[in-house]
Amino acid sequence: MPILDIDHVQLAMPAGREDEARRFYGDLLGLPELAKPANLARRGGAWFLAGARQLHLGVEADFRPAKKAHPAFLVRDLAELRRHLIANGHTPQDDEPLAGYQRFYVSDPFGNRLEFLEPNNKS
Repeated sequence: MPILDIDHVQLAMPAGREDEARRFYGDLLGLPELAKPANLARRGGAWFLAGARQLHLGVEADFRPAKKAHPAFLVRDLAELRRHLIANGHTPQDDEPLAGYQRFYVSDPFGNRLEFLEPNNKS
């Protein structure tokens, strides 16, 4: 019974801040929002589509941001994304080099760590 793929990644968020999640992940990063199933929608949070995978933001009562654990998003034109994030008040943080990639980290509005990376050979 092999594992086939990853369906979604979930990050925690504080209650009542779904509009901030939509502004950051939807408006700023351009991820389409997905409708949550009715039985899960009452829990709060928001779901987004990231390529072929989903990013779920779930409300956690005793919320603490993920400072080390993080999703990594493959992007096209990392330099443009950096400029876009800075222009909108988010400061990218560089880290140790990763062979074959350019990358940086940024925190979402809740303090969760996100990685953005682009392969060096863009063919």
